[in-house]
Amino acid sequence: MGKIQDDDLLMKVALIAGGTGLIGSQLLQQLLGSNRYHTVMALTRKELPEHSKLVSLKMNETRLENMDSTMRIDDVFCCLGTTMAKARSKERFYEVDFTLPLLLAKNSLRLGAQQYLLVSALGANTKSPIYYNRVKGEIEEAIANIGFKTVHIFRPSLLLGPRDESRPGEDAAKFFYKVFGFMIPAKYKAIESIKIARAMLQYASGEQIGTFVHESNELQNF
Repeated sequence: MGKIQDDDLLMKVALIAGGTGLIGSQLLQQLLGSNRYHTVMALTRKELPEHSKLVSLKMNETRLENMDSTMRIDDVFCCLGTTMAKARSKERFYEVDFTLPLLLAKNSLRLGAQQYLLVSALGANTKSPIYYNRVKGEIEEAIANIGFKTVHIFRPSLLLGPRDESRPGEDAAKFFYKVFGFMIPAKYKAIESIKIARAMLQYASGEQIGTFVHESNELQNF
């Protein structure tokens, strides 16, 4: 019994937000299958299948603000994100892609989190004339400066993978990539979402210190 308790102390607690999305759903399975974590907490608005390591927390703005002060968190995986078309307003987009990830960071830092792994986007830049890219750059900068020991930022290009929803614009882009992909520089090539999930887990396990930005061409190797 003593050995089990010691092993539990060595294993870590992960918190994932956005665990039902394209990247998040695949990352959640990676986390549950990893020996690194004895508990995986998932902030979600949808029901998740039961698992012995999984603790589901219903996510809304109030819940984030009132995360249990007795919780212990080591690594935070933020897969929150939407599109301008789906958000239907700049205000709603900003809430999902900036306000909630930052609120998650502030609360998890208070609960002892050391690492924050953020899914951003190719082209993120605080000075971009494109609103989407500018907000992505702003959240990257905010997370990098909030006080985590380690921050990993992932900037994937167009994502490929199983979606529950249809996105006509993305479907057209995917067709273009299939036909003309050989002409596109590696940084801009479409990428399978599972590669991002694998990369996030691997980098979390690396125990590096500092802020690291991972561009899409690097992530193609996972």
